[in-house]
Amino acid sequence: MLSVETTDRRLSAYDDILDSERRTGIRDRADRLEGERIAHVNTTADGGGVAEILHALVPLSRDVGVDVDWYVMDAPDEFYDVTKAIHNGLQGHHTSLTDEMRDTYRRVTRENATALEERYDAIVLHDPQSLGMAPTLADRYPDASLLWRCHIDLTTAADTYLEFVRSWLEPIDRTIVSHPAYAEALPNEETAIVHPAIDPFTEKNRSIEELPADLEGSDPSEYPFDTDRPLLVQVSRFDPWKDPLGVVEAYRDVRETVPDAQLVLAGGMPDDDPEGIEIYREVAAETETDDDVHLLTDLPDVGINLLQRSADVGVQKSLREGFALTVSETLWKETPVVGANVGGIPLQVEDGENGYLVEPEDVDATADQIVRLLEDDELRERLGEGGRETVRERFLLPRLLEEYLSLLASEIGR
Repeated sequence: MLSVETTDRRLSAYDDILDSERRTGIRDRADRLEGERIAHVNTTADGGGVAEILHALVPLSRDVGVDVDWYVMDAPDEFYDVTKAIHNGLQGHHTSLTDEMRDTYRRVTRENATALEERYDAIVLHDPQSLGMAPTLADRYPDASLLWRCHIDLTTAADTYLEFVRSWLEPIDRTIVSHPAYAEALPNEETAIVHPAIDPFTEKNRSIEELPADLEGSDPSEYPFDTDRPLLVQVSRFDPWKDPLGVVEAYRDVRETVPDAQLVLAGGMPDDDPEGIEIYREVAAETETDDDVHLLTDLPDVGINLLQRSADVGVQKSLREGFALTVSETLWKETPVVGANVGGIPLQVEDGENGYLVEPEDVDATADQIVRLLEDDELRERLGEGGRETVRERFLLPRLLEEYLSLLASEIGR
């Protein structure tokens, strides 16, 4: 287990977006947690929405007086091969879960649970990778509250993998998911619905004009696309569930009507996703003869910021999706999104108000809605403004902080 260092955050920085009721709620819940110790556990400190949330949530919790630590698991590559299979299985991919895979998962999660030497009053385990720590932690620290935060869409989970996850849930006191439909797959009656959120003051989300001019990645001329031509952008892992090849197909349909359109697929290569490089190579091979398709990896946060602001249309054509924080990030920049009507995307995209929803495998509809936005500047501007307001009201970090503190206070109190 490795402790993660974070940069300080201050609740006072959010004064312009915090109403007095939320500010009071955060303080009250933090006061209820005085003297309690909290730990978050996941598998990576960089890449993906979970790490991004924790880089903001942990130091902000500390700022309001809550004692919070964050750990990442120490695991070999074969463990991540197993957990990637589990992730895919929970999103509907039917493959075998062998005894060897089960043994690897059990061994590594037990080793990490044993390595947690500090005592905590509540431990939040994020996603299936860390869930297997629960039985050992429950034995070692019987007075600690154990919470499992599942960020995955479970609505079409393969039975084998869903049963595997269920087999580890008995010690869990509270499960947290992003959508009510996900809770239906789980036996735990103590399930809370908490939507993720973005931090508006990071380099990824702050106005470019407010950031230092010399930040690496902040100069549009560093990028291969032309900012004077229509630009489509999907920001996500190179993952089959994000359907990058489907996005390429939709882009090619768009080009029949808007011939100067360009496409950027931008994503990181997280340590816990061994499949990413293979998907990247597949997409690169498919698009190698098209100079207007750009695959960008491991950009700095300000680079993602600039991409989402430069885009005329954001795309999130996922086949399965737990939530997709990239949607809220893009909407925050007043860029409308054409997103798949799946998982957490319709929680963020309001059809005709801040973007358009399409069925996940409907390439023609995806292309049609993109063209509709590219050809109507007034519509694109109106939906962009609506997107920022949606995020302001529902998907900013202070709301997430308040809900987490409330859950932790209620669990420790029980």
